This record gives sequence, structure tokens and C-alpha cells, in this order.
Amino acid sequence: MVKVDVITKEIEIPSGVTVKLSGDLLTVKGPKGELEMHFVHPRVSIKVEGNHVSVHCDKPKRAEMGLCGTWTAHVKNMVNGVTKGFHYRMRIIYSHFPIKTSVKGKELVIENFLGERHPRTANILEGVTAKISGDSIILEGADKQKVGQTASNIEKSTIVRGYDPRVFQDGIYLVSRGE
Repeated sequence: MVKVDVITKEIEIPSGVTVKLSGDLLTVKGPKGELEMHFVHPRVSIKVEGNHVSVHCDKPKRAEMGLCGTWTAHVKNMVNGVTKGFHYRMRIIYSHFPIKTSVKGKELVIENFLGERHPRTANILEGVTAKISGDSIILEGADKQKVGQTASNIEKSTIVRGYDPRVFQDGIYLVSRGE
């Protein structure tokens, strides 16, 4: 394994986006909203310099090199989220009983799943909007983690229990995702 003395990764900030670092809290503001995230580690530092955000570590070990890459990816996702936003599309698939979905407050209500009498629900996280159009559910938001977790909540709420999953493939599944 090759030893590295210094690792520094830079992320360019586009125009229209403001980035502020106060202590270990990084705040990114843009046209689609505002995101905040804490970056805490004793040996890895993050700095805002002009129109760049830099992640820096002296004499990193393997885990710290990985952490630098992770922090860089988080900052890139925050910048992309406040400029373009994230868009996930899910598909409602059924063959036995027609599934009826609706958004009530911060929950997606799934009725008549496999003929069940009681509706199943999935949490929609704060900052994520869910739109239902026909057999599609469209999730949009600035925070990639929250949009992805909401999609996971919806998929997880339609797990088939008590039936052969090879035959009963009904559910709500992620079809596409992007910016």
C-alpha cells in the first residue's frame, strides 16, 4: 500500500449557491432550499475558501481516506440538491387486487394491498413531496438521503407477508432516480 502524506479534495461551488461553515455545521443555500449537515472528525477537516469547499487530512490512514471521499460526496450531493433537486419515480404494480394510494399529511396510505382490510402506511420525510399520478409515485426533494429514505419506506411498507413472493409480486417499486 502506498503512503500518502496529504489528501485534499475540492468541490467547486456554482453561482447562486452560498456555503457557510460555522464550527462543524455546513450550511448550503440555493434556489431549491437549504441543507445542513454536521462534519465532525478529529483528523479530517473541512474548509470554505472563496468558491471552493475543501476536505483535508494530513497523513491519512485508510479509514480517513475513505472518510474524505464520503464527505466530498455529501457536499456534492448537497450542492446538487439545492440547485437541481432529486427526483425518484416509483411504480405501483398489482395483479390480484387493485392498490389504491393517497397522500394524507406526511404519510402515504396504501389501501387494498393484497385484499387486506386495513391500510398500510409509509412515512414521507420532511422536505420530500410525493405526487401520485396513475400508477406512478413521484418523490422530489433537495436532500438525497431523505428522498431515498422515503422511497425505501414506501417499498418496505409493501412487503408481501404470508404468501409466496414468487407468485404475489404486488408492491410499489423504485423505477428510476435522478437529479
